[in-house]
Amino acid sequence: MKLNDADKAMPDGAEGPAVAAAMDLLVRYGQALDAEVLCDVRNVAGTMTQPSPAKAHLVQEGGWQKAYAVLNLDSDGDFTIPDMKVPTCQLQQSFGPDAEGVAPYPKELVALQSDAEAFYSRKGVNILATCTPYQVGNIPVRGEHLARMESSAVVYANSVVGARTNCEGTASTGAASLTGRIPCWGNHRTENRIGTHHVDVRTPVAGPLDWGMLGYFAGGLVQEERPVVTGALAQPDLLDLKHFGAAAASSGGAEIYHLPGITPEAPSLEATFGGRRIPEAVPYGERERRAVYEDLNSQGTSPDVDFVLLGCPHASLDQVRDTAWLLEGRRLNTGTQLWLMVPRALRTTADRNGWTQTIERAGGRVLTDSCPAMSRSAPPGTKVFATDSAKQAHYLPAILGIEAWCGTLADCIDAAVTGIWKGDLR
Repeated sequence: MKLNDADKAMPDGAEGPAVAAAMDLLVRYGQALDAEVLCDVRNVAGTMTQPSPAKAHLVQEGGWQKAYAVLNLDSDGDFTIPDMKVPTCQLQQSFGPDAEGVAPYPKELVALQSDAEAFYSRKGVNILATCTPYQVGNIPVRGEHLARMESSAVVYANSVVGARTNCEGTASTGAASLTGRIPCWGNHRTENRIGTHHVDVRTPVAGPLDWGMLGYFAGGLVQEERPVVTGALAQPDLLDLKHFGAAAASSGGAEIYHLPGITPEAPSLEATFGGRRIPEAVPYGERERRAVYEDLNSQGTSPDVDFVLLGCPHASLDQVRDTAWLLEGRRLNTGTQLWLMVPRALRTTADRNGWTQTIERAGGRVLTDSCPAMSRSAPPGTKVFATDSAKQAHYLPAILGIEAWCGTLADCIDAAVTGIWKGDLR
């Protein structure tokens, strides 16, 4: 790799042993990727605070300094971790104190995570604790290079904002936080951001469920490549694109997509393919729409719903408001629980608007920081859950061994109130 003078000085200890270990990791990582250079990053989103038995052992052995060295720098060194060199935030983590008595999650892990938050915030980590940092103030600008984990946060940054990041890991983001550098490969390079597949939408797409299903179709089609989607698309909002990107990153590994005339790097269909020949369009019509819906609901057999999960990726304020409106004056079925997962920063606004109180009066809970997939925790005895998220319908049955139904927010609220799944594609 071609390193600049500052890069070369770091492994030699110019900024201390932790930074030396971080740069050593980045050089090895870049060489494995055949990257020629490193690029500057000033926005890192990673994971440091979420607890685990392995992390508890490392903390017992050498404190959070040791845990960061091993897990975030791939190093066995015993050294002090300096302050983060560039702005860094914590993504979603495990359940916190507001889930005690609600989610069956060990209290000792809640305490360990709270201790981690105190340590890392002193090191300059912004504890946003959400998979949607763009909803709570971490909004990069077009063309800015990032080092970011979490597939749905990555695809949103690349596609909707036009920033540049690959889907990084715990160690690479840990090293980037201390150096402000990351290998310049993949989505950091313009030639790797142009479209590879053309999806022609021939049935109306409007609303989060339809955008999620379209994303699920596009991700399954392209896998780790880059879809360009045109056709019968209503103007999307943040919620629609949040669901589209999360679903595309779940059924495949899409990290960037283009919607000509909507996303910033897609002024036209021709521009999204970088002047190359536009490939033959793959149709997405009513038959494909129905097939995706049936696929997402193929893991549900019993109509008896005992758990409703909303907010994946973490719910927007519009989702919290709409949930409250749909639950106004109603009560959950006695055998059904409802959890709405939100960023803690948005919970404060939901409280102020009275939406949290409305949801809780109905018997639901508004929880922060995590989700059942991340914490591997659902209400005890859960057998069948319903969700408005294609991502959770894709992952949670495999993680927790439960059945899944996927539909609109209204379908899910109806299931929470009646205990019966009645959803169908309209």
